[in-house]
Amino acid sequence: MAEREQRRDNRGGNDRRDNRPEETPEFADRLVAINRVSKTVKGGKRFGFAALVVVGDQRGRVGFGKGKAKEVPEAIRKATEQAKRQMIRVALKDSRTLHHDMEGRHGAGRVVMRTAVAGTGIIAGGPMRAVFEMLGLQDVVAKAIGSSNPYNMIRATMDGLKKETSPRQVAQRRGKKVAEILRRPEHDAAPVDAVAEVVEA
Repeated sequence: MAEREQRRDNRGGNDRRDNRPEETPEFADRLVAINRVSKTVKGGKRFGFAALVVVGDQRGRVGFGKGKAKEVPEAIRKATEQAKRQMIRVALKDSRTLHHDMEGRHGAGRVVMRTAVAGTGIIAGGPMRAVFEMLGLQDVVAKAIGSSNPYNMIRATMDGLKKETSPRQVAQRRGKKVAEILRRPEHDAAPVDAVAEVVEA
């Protein structure tokens, strides 16, 4: 009887161990496109699938990859592995938006990305939205001009994100402090003072 109770307790312990919450994965992925492709060989055509996947940690790192295989799951796995190897880091402002407006190009594709105030959300379509979500952006306004091919759109978006620079990076490059970089020039305040003097007069 005691042995039976002990076995029951052991099973309960194993169940509790199996029911532990799973650890959240380091990277999140998003399937952007899946296409059926064919290769013509001597005996006919061999069909397969091509997958386009975007991977990111939603904290400033993102990458994309493509994979081909005879089965969809294998194509997605290949694309995900390639995306993890090609990840880039992008500096985010307040962990929610871009530091400045930028433009990216690749082939016939051109995208324009603009910083946005809190609460704007992700205003972008298709593949660009997947990149921004995996990157961790919360407020951004983007527009794709030209090619609507998902491969070109993602490459153009990544090209633009690579151009993004933060005040810290600019300060290091110029040998100054971040406060000096963010300080507004004195001549910007001059017109306001001049208008005030005219009003008082």
